[in-house]
Amino acid sequence: MDQTKKTYYVSIANGEISQLSTASPWDFKIEATDEEIIQLREYFEQNYSSDWQGFLRAHVPYIEYHYDPTNDAIDATMQKIYKMMYELGDQDAKELIKSQNLISEISNKEH
Repeated sequence: MDQTKKTYYVSIANGEISQLSTASPWDFKIEATDEEIIQLREYFEQNYSSDWQGFLRAHVPYIEYHYDPTNDAIDATMQKIYKMMYELGDQDAKELIKSQNLISEISNKEH
């Protein structure tokens, strides 16, 4: 597979990845290989699937949020997504992720 890095623009909320900065609003600018983009898309697809499971669970009133493994799965996948954004992102991405404490690994290393 091609290991050349290309510039991508990522929207976390929408799970969108584009090579055009003007195609839609974006949160992070990253440099990634085709393989890294495939992995990132898989993480977004996992969250989409988990989100639907959470939607269905929400209609069962006796299951509380903190006992819901679907939410834990989304949280774990978001950590993976933000870790990729930190590793592949530009300096602005790194600073935003650090300042917002979006991934625990960075926060813990600095304390």
